[in-house]
Amino acid sequence: MTSETTRATETTTAVRPRGALGLMFDPVFGALFWGKMFSVVAVWTHGIVAAIVMYDATRSALMVGLVGVVQFAPQLILSPTSGKWADTGNPARQILLGRVLCVAGSGSAAAWLFIEPGLQGISAAVPVLIGTALVGFGFVVGGPAMQSIVPNLIRDGELSTAMALNSIPMTIGRIVGPATGAYLAAHFGSAAGFAVSAGLHLVFTILLLVVRFPAPPARRSGADYRVRAALKYVWADRPLLLALLAVATVGFASDPSITLTPSMADELGGGAKLVGTLSAVFGVGAAVGMVVLALMRGRMASARVSSIGLARLAAGCGVLADATGPVVALAGFALAGLGFGWAMTGLSTVVQERAPEELRGRIMALWLVGFLGSRPIAAALLGGTADAVSVQAAFAVAAALTLVVALWCRPSNLLGPLPERA
Repeated sequence: MTSETTRATETTTAVRPRGALGLMFDPVFGALFWGKMFSVVAVWTHGIVAAIVMYDATRSALMVGLVGVVQFAPQLILSPTSGKWADTGNPARQILLGRVLCVAGSGSAAAWLFIEPGLQGISAAVPVLIGTALVGFGFVVGGPAMQSIVPNLIRDGELSTAMALNSIPMTIGRIVGPATGAYLAAHFGSAAGFAVSAGLHLVFTILLLVVRFPAPPARRSGADYRVRAALKYVWADRPLLLALLAVATVGFASDPSITLTPSMADELGGGAKLVGTLSAVFGVGAAVGMVVLALMRGRMASARVSSIGLARLAAGCGVLADATGPVVALAGFALAGLGFGWAMTGLSTVVQERAPEELRGRIMALWLVGFLGSRPIAAALLGGTADAVSVQAAFAVAAALTLVVALWCRPSNLLGPLPERA
């Protein structure tokens, strides 16, 4: 074998796309993957402990809902600005700052409740709300950067696998976090629950400090780094606009996996155990879907994955609209979760593929606004429908909306030439 042949072989090997395991244990992408896993578990642990403390302190469902408001409001309001920072600054440092804020949020709540264990009523609610708000700010600071940096950490041909892996921590955290938080609060107290959450955030912080991320790309001369530049680009790129609309729809249709499970369990004659089981089955379905996609290594086009995911999510909601027993309900939540996993992975890949590098942070911020912003709307509309008519009627509304969007966002409509940039 000649030296030229040897060098060509080495080059080919060097750029060969890696599979899921190769990416998971890559020194840089793997650090982001496992760090995000710890962090998302921490967020859900914090969330369930905060809900338990708030309800015990106030006996008010409205005050429990306030926990979600103070956590998600910063993300809805500041995500576009955070996206601009991701495009113009150093994404790795931005992610680090977000983790520090999360450590401070959970850590401050833990310290406060350790020092003052006998707090009651509003006095107990104050440290929880302050800590939760800091966690919310931490996620809004680091969220767009965490999404936008992914393409800079991988090789050509790895984006589909990377996006499937990037979605897994969210699903795993949703399953593990609430169980962990509830167990800790019940057996060791709420302060211990917040302390564990802070510790998990700290693990991610340490990983970010010891891993050397690539330098951020140089700013393009003459590029417009205002938020409105991203809005203008999205409006000109119809497939990208449809993908973001679909992301908002997925957020809308997946919210009932949390907000409507108590009503569904009550309708079927079950209790708290059935509530937890229904929600967990949705998460398991999503995790299975994402793992399957990661193992497929991008063999199916992202637009097709998105379409199939939306159709399965609509079908799952349709099954729940006709659920008359626990078995049917479990099957519906599992199918909806599977569709959620495929839809989120496929749509995330479509958005990443079509977003220009200098706009990626701001466009991923719009992605977060669509996904998170649709959930309060879903809670109000679908919750109101469940109260006024039935929980099955609420799922029928979710199924109909998702089906319409699935037909609108069929693969051919998620493809097309990129718009020209000035």
